[in-house]
Amino acid sequence: MSVEHDEIEDSSAPLIEHLAELRTRLIHSVVAFIIGMVICFTVWNPIFNFLTQPLCDARGAMGDDCGLILIKLQEGFFVAISISLLGGLMLSFPYISFQMWRFVAPGLYRSEKGAFLPFLVASPFMFFLGASFAFYIVTPLAFDFFLGFQQEGSLAADGEIDNTTAGIAFQGSAQEYLSLTIKFIVAFGLCFQLPVLLTLMGKAGLVSSRGLRTVRKYAVVGILVLAALVTPPDVITQVILFVVVYGLYEVSIQLVRQVEKRRDERLRAEGVLGEGESLDDVYDEFDDEPEPEGEGPKA
Repeated sequence: MSVEHDEIEDSSAPLIEHLAELRTRLIHSVVAFIIGMVICFTVWNPIFNFLTQPLCDARGAMGDDCGLILIKLQEGFFVAISISLLGGLMLSFPYISFQMWRFVAPGLYRSEKGAFLPFLVASPFMFFLGASFAFYIVTPLAFDFFLGFQQEGSLAADGEIDNTTAGIAFQGSAQEYLSLTIKFIVAFGLCFQLPVLLTLMGKAGLVSSRGLRTVRKYAVVGILVLAALVTPPDVITQVILFVVVYGLYEVSIQLVRQVEKRRDERLRAEGVLGEGESLDDVYDEFDDEPEPEGEGPKA
């Protein structure tokens, strides 16, 4: 009985150590996020001015004043909190990624570390690339489109009301504008993760370039649905998001294909595959083999 008890304790010890290590990494990540959030809260005004620059440029081109209003009394505070949350996450993301790496790395082989580390570096880079694309290209086009529905109104004078027209002027809420801008940034940042995700899945053998090409038509439908969900109801931003994400999908197919070529070359060098063979061809041979006929239940 004591021997079995010792074996159970020995097997549970690594699990407890992993949980303790996970707890440490989570605490470090949360502390880093809080520090980044506090830093951004102290300078939320310059960050807000930076985020409103596309709107100010669009309104300045129309000769309008760049002003936003607070509809609710507490709206200004929540604007500062939203900016702090976004800025804290972006500031602490490299450190959080490092903590994830510190937790995962001890359980990986050296070859697996070399394969996983580039994706860990590419993920934040692609997110910032997508966020920059959304902020500097997509949002100016979207704001020009939305502000184009304004019209000047005429005032009635001396009792003459025949030519009076109602004016349509933009009086935007600061919180609504910030929510829309953050939605653009996060949506495009996440969509730019597609090549990283599919290439990593291809390296793990979960997807293949042939399979991605086969489901291309379904991917197009999925991308269209995604563009309709994560963008405002205007055609310009939806088309831009569709073109970008579909282009990233095609790039992902080529990246997965390069991963497969390097894998096949390594297997040929090890003698697992013959000259001119690929691992996909071997899988196809297994799929094409007929299943043996059942011999019936044995007595």
